[in-house]
Amino acid sequence: MIDAAIFDRCVSCGLCLPACPTYQETMTETLGPRGRISLIKAMALGELEPDSPGFQATIGGCLGCRACEAACPSGVAYGELLEQARERIEHAVVPSRSLPKRMIRTLLLRDIFAHPWMLRASAAIARFGQRLGLDRLLVLTGVARLLGLERAIALAPRFDGTSFVAKGQRFAAHRVSKTVALHVGCIASVAFAKLHEATIRVLNHAHCTVVVPAGQGCCGAIAAHAGERTDARERAKAVIAAFESSGASIYVTNVAGCGAALKEYGTWFAHDAEWSERARTFSAAVRDITELLDEQFAASPPKLGPLKCSVAYQDPCHLAHAQRITAAPRRLLEMIPAMTLVPLRESSLCCGGAGVYNLTQPDMSDRLRARKIETIIESGAQVLATANPGCAIQIEAGLRERTLRLPVMHVVELLDEAFSAYDASTRSRPASASAMVR
Repeated sequence: MIDAAIFDRCVSCGLCLPACPTYQETMTETLGPRGRISLIKAMALGELEPDSPGFQATIGGCLGCRACEAACPSGVAYGELLEQARERIEHAVVPSRSLPKRMIRTLLLRDIFAHPWMLRASAAIARFGQRLGLDRLLVLTGVARLLGLERAIALAPRFDGTSFVAKGQRFAAHRVSKTVALHVGCIASVAFAKLHEATIRVLNHAHCTVVVPAGQGCCGAIAAHAGERTDARERAKAVIAAFESSGASIYVTNVAGCGAALKEYGTWFAHDAEWSERARTFSAAVRDITELLDEQFAASPPKLGPLKCSVAYQDPCHLAHAQRITAAPRRLLEMIPAMTLVPLRESSLCCGGAGVYNLTQPDMSDRLRARKIETIIESGAQVLATANPGCAIQIEAGLRERTLRLPVMHVVELLDEAFSAYDASTRSRPASASAMVR
């Protein structure tokens, strides 16, 4: 159901247009928030069919970056409206979707992302192929293009064989001020295990004991963005139940996209009598890792060693626009001695990753990625910092394409390096950017 109260808040002022990446690239009204809202309203009023090819293309072409929300003076909840529209589209097109496409969609959204063991198995297969060079062979022989895998291979992160399995672990800090529960997610658990390890070390330095609740999994964001909101809520229920039994008062995530979803569970379950209160309580406890560390270090400044390099920070959309967190990551970076934080033009403009957008909308994704890479080069930074693994995947792919060796690191990874450098600072020279190239 489309909530008319959301689109009725739009006064068509157009202040959202300069913030919209797809509008900036095309200057086309229907590829901006105002135009999309008008089409969603027409569909809700029965003036436009949800399975109309033009409507599908327009809604599918939206990144869901929610920059328009941050710019909107009327407070239009565009992200919620977009997901409602995609749900209507999904219900309309299911009957006409071919069996193979239905099977692939089910495998990805309801099987692999729903079952961590299946995700780990998939990552192991991908790593096996990468180590043997089968991915490159498929591309060189043209088989990847025939199978429609060429782009997925180009974008895939390098799997190192490590994974982070949530099984009720507890990592105690020496001096405890808080106990927090860590959300490890789906893709991040198999592609960014080292980020989770760094996150735990840094949280321990921030006097936080970390627990990793068993039974958690995908937050449901990927399914929600794909119009599978019922499935997304099932994923959310598992996460809520797992964290309720953790004994922690704060739930932390190091993935901006997941954090935005976790903080909106109250909206997801607003009309569910059984889960609404539990969801609201859960969401109230969620913090992005940069948000929490900023609070902790303000109260107790950390002892950080020097990292001699220049760093540009790229704002992840779902941190800057959905969660409205922009200052905290920068304050954390500015704490690191010898590091120079340089400005990045269009820092909060979407890089074109946007979950699986870089697979489903390749042309626009590539345009935005190229635009982002140009601003990174222009900044002269030796390291690119971000706070979302999805952004890192997209930007690293763009840097590889340009044969640029520039590290892309999570803010937490840089803090982890700085804590390590503190112990060694009296025995060796400051760590340099070249030492951080992975």
